[in-house]
Amino acid sequence: MEQNMLKKYAEMAVKTGINIQPNQTLVIRCPIHGAAFARECAKVAYEAGAKEAVVFYSDEQFSRIRMDKTSKEVLCDIKEYQKIQMLNYVNTDGGAAFLSISSSDPEIYKGLDMDKIDAANKAASKAGEEFRDYTMNSRVQWCVVAIPSEAWAKKVFPDMETEAAVEKLWQTIFKVSRLDGDPAANWKEYTDKQMIRRNRLNSLNLKTVHLTSSNGTDLYVGLAEDCVWGGGKDFTTGGRPHTVAGTEFIANMPTEEIFTAPHKDRVNGIVYGTKPYVYNGNLIEDFVVTFKDGRVVDYDAKVGKELLGQLLDSDEGARSIGEIAFVPASSPINRENVLFYNTLFDENAACHIAFGAAYPDTVKGGSEMNKEQLAAKGANHSVIHEDVMVGSEDMDIVGITESGEEIQIFKNGEWVF
Repeated sequence: MEQNMLKKYAEMAVKTGINIQPNQTLVIRCPIHGAAFARECAKVAYEAGAKEAVVFYSDEQFSRIRMDKTSKEVLCDIKEYQKIQMLNYVNTDGGAAFLSISSSDPEIYKGLDMDKIDAANKAASKAGEEFRDYTMNSRVQWCVVAIPSEAWAKKVFPDMETEAAVEKLWQTIFKVSRLDGDPAANWKEYTDKQMIRRNRLNSLNLKTVHLTSSNGTDLYVGLAEDCVWGGGKDFTTGGRPHTVAGTEFIANMPTEEIFTAPHKDRVNGIVYGTKPYVYNGNLIEDFVVTFKDGRVVDYDAKVGKELLGQLLDSDEGARSIGEIAFVPASSPINRENVLFYNTLFDENAACHIAFGAAYPDTVKGGSEMNKEQLAAKGANHSVIHEDVMVGSEDMDIVGITESGEEIQIFKNGEWVF
């Protein structure tokens, strides 16, 4: 992987994804093997006028050792400094921006005690809830990008030698992230098109969407009251109503989805998973879930059924969904015909739902509402937000308006407008 491509990727992440502003702090969260990329991101930020770049490194191999050897009680004892680590930067002058670099081994915790892992991750998720309010409400700029690790690359390309697999994964990430040519221009062209689609969906004032596929999926998803479709670009709200646009940013790179908030009590039917899902460092494959009045009442999986059960029992809101997202089968990620075992990519290769929390700004004025007000609109609350892929090449999606009019949205896995 050439150094000039690493710099170009860093520029895309910091300038186009984060859209770093003069005198702003950039906070980078990065695995230790990604130090070279973190340094490039810091250089780009400073060149763009950032006041400071800060990095927090993680080591998943150490995390596995700790998860294996440390008691559940110690793992769940989240210290105060850990809870406020990111919050310390939220209210800096101008407000910090947050770049997360994803690179996990999809099965880092394979073979370990799933109950211990689940308890530790729930405690960590609960401790991070206040900071997540800032990202999920778009009160700060944030972006997630990915870099290869040896373990991840070998999982994606198991028939290749390690070095070749890593290089192949780099090139694939660059391709689906629109890094060819002028990335900033590529992303502007793409997000402008996405804004047209999301505006079209918002103009329809849909009450329900109906998903069907030949695999047996037959799911009615009622939508939250005053729901807002998002996708493409985001804008910081800074605590203001979402209709007042602040700094533009792109939260996920790549991204192919247009999404909104379901009504937590109005989801009914059955849906089949179409791609494996990584949860707590283990895989869930070939799952099926049945909803009644918004909640999962039955579930199964060929691989990871117990793990799926743990996910659904995370808290009261985990058996309801907080997101419904549309992704065409022709998305660049899906056309690569690669299973990434990484939600950042796999969720952008297929339509998906998310168990758990809704994004508040997918409800009109939601960023200014408390949890009770959002719940009254139908937006789900949970400590988790876990995207699972349900789209297929033959998926049809029909929108249903308040008056009962049916409007085709997807036909055979593709947008009709």
